[in-house]
Amino acid sequence: MRDVVCHFGRFAALRGISAEFAPGRLYVLLGENGAGKSTLLRIIAGLLAPSRGTVSVLGSQNIRAVATRFGYMGHAPLLYDEMSALENLQYFSALYGINDRARCEDAIRTVGLEPALERRVGQYSQGMRQRISLARAIVHLPELLFLDEPFSNVDLRSAKQMTSLLVKMRDQGTTILVVTHQAALLEPVADECLVLDAGRLVAREKGIPARLLTPYLAEEHAALRTSTLHGAAEAQP
Repeated sequence: MRDVVCHFGRFAALRGISAEFAPGRLYVLLGENGAGKSTLLRIIAGLLAPSRGTVSVLGSQNIRAVATRFGYMGHAPLLYDEMSALENLQYFSALYGINDRARCEDAIRTVGLEPALERRVGQYSQGMRQRISLARAIVHLPELLFLDEPFSNVDLRSAKQMTSLLVKMRDQGTTILVVTHQAALLEPVADECLVLDAGRLVAREKGIPARLLTPYLAEEHAALRTSTLHGAAEAQP
């Protein structure tokens, strides 16, 4: 990315971002709400054109030409509620020219769900929908994976399982960019973090430094303490 600027009307969502990303690494994008993280991810994935600047992905400035090599998981799950998880994955994998039921079943198992579950996705919990959305994004074995708040509404055990999957994909050569407010989940495995503030790239560091984890850890600790207190109160006669 070179001097990338993005305007929505008079609002500048990105203000001159320049960055390079190496293959086979896991990058975490951090920042407050409105910092420009999702906009940056969408521009790299070719879902949004910058107002100014250049972006080259996999050696091409024509991002749509290489988009079949991406996997993208945004805020919307992009699933058909009236279909089962397996039916959804069979449909989306067919768009990539893949007609392999076993691969779809394996992707569902990989995110910790049962491929034989015939309930419609519309009947799934939010956490289950997030996991199936991740399965949809990886079923075609992408070289690049873009994830925008993948742990939203996901319980801790499932989030850790998803993190292990990301590590496995990274170690197999997939480049992964993750936008998250739950940085503590990725602290043990992140290769680099980029911090955005008001549309500017203000820091880029190896791993995720403790000073950036502190607010997230504090929030998680407070939530855990509240849950524990509620549990203790309910246990009392």
